[in-house]
Formats: sequence, C-alpha cells, structure tokens
Amino acid sequence: MRDSGLVHALLGITTIDDLLGYPVAGMNWEGWVIENLIAASPTGTEAFCYRTSAGAEIDLMLELRPGKRWAFECERSLTPTPGRGFHEGCKDLKPERKPVIYPGEESDPLGQEVECALLIGAVGQLRPTALS
Repeated sequence: MRDSGLVHALLGITTIDDLLGYPVAGMNWEGWVIENLIAASPTGTEAFCYRTSAGAEIDLMLELRPGKRWAFECERSLTPTPGRGFHEGCKDLKPERKPVIYPGEESDPLGQEVECALLIGAVGQLRPTALS
C-alpha cells in the first residue's frame, strides 16, 4: 500500500510510539521516502527498483534523463550503513549520485561516493531548476 497514513489508520497506529514499535515501521519509512522522491522528480523521470538473484539491491533508482541516474537507499536508522547489495547494484548501474536517505539531522559522506542525506535535501536537489 502506497499511502503511509492509510496504512497507519488501518493498523490502528495512532501515536509515534505505536509506529516505532510496529514491525512495519522500516518498510513504511521506505515507502514514504520513495513516494516523496518520485513526486519531486522532474517530468519524464523513470523510477524503478533493482534487485538481482546475486543479491544486488537498490531501493529506488531514478533515471532523470538518459545516462543520469541516482540510486537511493532508504534507512530508518540514525546510523545508516548501506549493505553489500546496494554497493553491488551501484557497480552494475553506475549511478551519478548515491544518497542514503535517513531520518537524521545532517548530511555527510559515508565513503565509496555514498552520501548520507536528508529527505528534504534530496527532494530539493531533484527539483528541475536544481538539475539544470
């Protein structure tokens, strides 16, 4: 289900404590982040996930125009660490940017050209005027 508010209502989740203690919290965060990134993307952007039988996995790949790809990992942790699957997927698809979206307060490099990013910052960078 794509609407996180509707998911919360159907599950009877009414407080932040209820949400954080519920098993769907991580998946719910990922879905909410993906929906916001897709909504902020310029017209014509292709959005897809990537997963191989060898274990490569990218939560969201945006192709903003041919050859201009951004690979997003969504981590609800305050100390995000993208896994081997994300790095393998990035080797396969060679994205220009590799943000790991997390619910923290600062954006920082994580190494291997991966950046720890805030959703609001990523959304702002996807605006058509920011990409020109």
